[in-house]
This record gives sequence, C-alpha cells and structure tokens, in this order.
Amino acid sequence: MSTSPFLESIRNILRTKHYSIQTEKAYLLWIKRFILFNQKRHPRDMGEEEVSNYLSYLAVNRQVTSSTQNLALCAIVFMYKHVFERELTLLSDTVRAKAPKRVPMVLSNQEATTIINELKAPYQLMFNLLYGSGLRKAELLRLRIKDIDFDSNSIYVFRGKGAKDRMTLLPKSLIEPLKTQINIVESLHQKDLAEGEGKTSLPSGLARKYPKAITQFKWQYLFPSTVRCQHPTDGYFCRHHRHWTALTKALRAAVMKTGIRKHVTAHTFRHTFATQLLINGADIRTVQELLGHNDLKTTQIYTHVIGQHSSGTLSPIDR
Repeated sequence: MSTSPFLESIRNILRTKHYSIQTEKAYLLWIKRFILFNQKRHPRDMGEEEVSNYLSYLAVNRQVTSSTQNLALCAIVFMYKHVFERELTLLSDTVRAKAPKRVPMVLSNQEATTIINELKAPYQLMFNLLYGSGLRKAELLRLRIKDIDFDSNSIYVFRGKGAKDRMTLLPKSLIEPLKTQINIVESLHQKDLAEGEGKTSLPSGLARKYPKAITQFKWQYLFPSTVRCQHPTDGYFCRHHRHWTALTKALRAAVMKTGIRKHVTAHTFRHTFATQLLINGADIRTVQELLGHNDLKTTQIYTHVIGQHSSGTLSPIDR
C-alpha cells in the first residue's frame, strides 16, 4: 500500500529513533486519522485547536478508552515535536477519556499451574517463563539465546517497556527445559546455515553495528518462528520470533480445557507472579525491580489484590 511522502518522512524519523514496528504502525495510523478528520488539511496548517477538537471527538463521539486517546495524543505530539519542532499545549476545554481504576485479575498458584500443564511445547515453557519470571508477553517473545544466564540464574530483559533493560529471575525448575529448548534452536539454526540462511531478525541499527551478529547462534531468538520471513525494514530473509497470536491461541485452548472461568490473558501470569511473591513475603521494592516498574505506586496495586486475604480479614457472615 502506497503511503504519502509526509507519512513516509515520519516513518523514517521513527526508525531513526529506533521505535518498534508496532509503535510505528500505530503512530502512522493515528496521524493519518487525525489528518482525515480535519478534511485532509496539512498538519503544519493546524495546531492546538484542531488537536483538542480531535481528542474531544474521540472521547465523546467515539467513546474510546483513555489508553486509546492517549495513544492518539502521543502520535500527534510526536509528529509536531519531531517534524515541525513545535510543543503542543492542549486547550483547557479538551475532553479527556476517563481511565477506570482497575484491579488486575490474578490466578491462584494452583490455577496458574493447571493452565500451564495443559499446554504443549514450546508454549508450556513460554508460559512457565511468564509466570516464573514476571515477563511481559513482548519481552518473552524477544528473548534471545544470549539473554539466558545459567550461572547467575537470571534472565536479561533487553529494552523492556520504556526502553529499559533489567534482570529478572530464572527459576531453577526451568533450567533443564530451557537447555532443551536451546538445543532445539541450535539444531534449527544449523539447518538454516546449511541451507545458506541462518540470519536472525535484528534492529536496523544493531545489524549495521554488528554485521556478524546476524548469523551468530547467541543472537537467535529463544522461541523462533517456524518459517522464515522478510525483514520489515532491511529486506533480508530471516527467522523472526514466534508471533504473539500463536501464544494467545494456545492459551485460549488451555484455559477452555481447565474450565477456569476467569478472564485469563498472557499478562495475567505477570500479575500472578507479582501477587505470589508478595504473598510469600517478598519485599515490594524487590518486586518493583523484577517487574521493571518506574513508580512504586504501579507495584502497590498488587497489595490491594492480596490485602484483605493476607491481613486475615473475615466477612461478617463468616463469623
């Protein structure tokens, strides 16, 4: 699909600043919608009033969630800041979508393990890592061979949310399954090399900086795709990581088999990781560090999940 030169210029800026492909697609989509909403006027001829009107339209007419409205705002702010070198100031009458105060859905330890036991390889190991290490789904999928440190029983998370690096737990019970998975990946990589391929998917900047890394085993994904594909920016054929939809599909089938009626997503296992650590006496600062939260308040939401149970509070009817 052809894209206008203006949107292509924004795409180039996003790639220069090493934004993810998902962010690139989302930003370009919302900028395009903003332009169409304003009868295809060029953004350089618009400003705070048009942006405020569009955000109010999203909240009132479209009734989008606060996260969706914020994503649209981030895309537009990025455009004005990096293309036109203008800082936007929203008008006071801009209608903002209200963010609901949610308590995360969590599983018991038994529920989590029951679901995981219904999964087949490699998804059983993948969800064991989500639950055992508190990874986000995207962080799990982007794990490479080099990120697993058996000597220190830790997992290196490269460029997690907010482009932050961190270390998290490597459960001892997953050491042998991980070694088995690494052997499987190595066999697949050797097969690719024999076929004249063996390239992994690397960020454009990293591929230029370390040209030999593209075929090195340590840079291969821990959970590689079953097929090779074309790199979205550099054009070479490589083996990317498994797609997130495969993870979702496997989880949905496993939850149905267990009969658990809670709304369970891949992120539920990260929530459960945090609550189980707190229930078992872990310091909240340690949990914050393992999860990679900037603000302790983000981690404290889990104390609300377990608070009434850990303090021994009883319902009056149970007395």
